[in-house]
Amino acid sequence: MIQIATGDPRPITRQIVDAVRMKIATGELDAGDQLPSVRGLAQQLTINPNTVARAYAELATEGWLESRQGMGLYVAARRQRLSEGERERRLTEAIDRFAHDVIPLGFPPEQVQQRVADAFQYLTPRKTA
Repeated sequence: MIQIATGDPRPITRQIVDAVRMKIATGELDAGDQLPSVRGLAQQLTINPNTVARAYAELATEGWLESRQGMGLYVAARRQRLSEGERERRLTEAIDRFAHDVIPLGFPPEQVQQRVADAFQYLTPRKTA
């Protein structure tokens, strides 16, 4: 379900959070889908269960996941999880990071824009609710 990369500069907790968010955002995980247990995912990834627990706690706090007593963690119903201001701040931050990583590579802006458009086309959920 989730993979981590040892060469990734992001902490493992961040990789898990980002992977789950992406799977929910792209429709790969739907509202009501159960996530692996903390121990189960930790064994699958061969990492410390506390790392998975921290990632799941962050996702639950942000409203991506909901806990069902004695049953585990499930994908929460779709709703606006972040305020408009927070969404705007995160978009600006992501674009700044992206631009600082890509501009030094020397690709023409048109080629970069086309690659971004292609990625959006590929990753945008195909389902409509």
